[in-house]
Amino acid sequence: MTPDPDLSALPGLRLGDDGPVFGEPWQAQAFALVLALHERGAFSWPEWAAALTAAIRDAQAQGDPDDGGRYWQHWLNALESLVLARGLGDAAQLQALAGAWAEAAERTPHGQPIVLDEADRARLV
Repeated sequence: MTPDPDLSALPGLRLGDDGPVFGEPWQAQAFALVLALHERGAFSWPEWAAALTAAIRDAQAQGDPDDGGRYWQHWLNALESLVLARGLGDAAQLQALAGAWAEAAERTPHGQPIVLDEADRARLV
């Protein structure tokens, strides 16, 4: 069993009395995916930290202002790179998933949760 990561060490994560605080639902989902994959042994926490560091460095090299405003985008980019590197999915699957979520967002009324329906899920298989 791997040790639990020290969440207080994550610079883009605010911790409230009840746990992490996220600005957007997708941030919580990306966070949960990383923890779930880590717990299933897809990668170690040091491997995750290295991937996130690389994603941030890559963004900085491309002119990211490093003001923390894109931290969760870096998180998502690191997650995608590990998914690809570990063979947990391929680029076409990631692109299809992103497209399905974008379409679901387009048809969702403002203020309502975005949900993938059965047709969306069927296209992902």
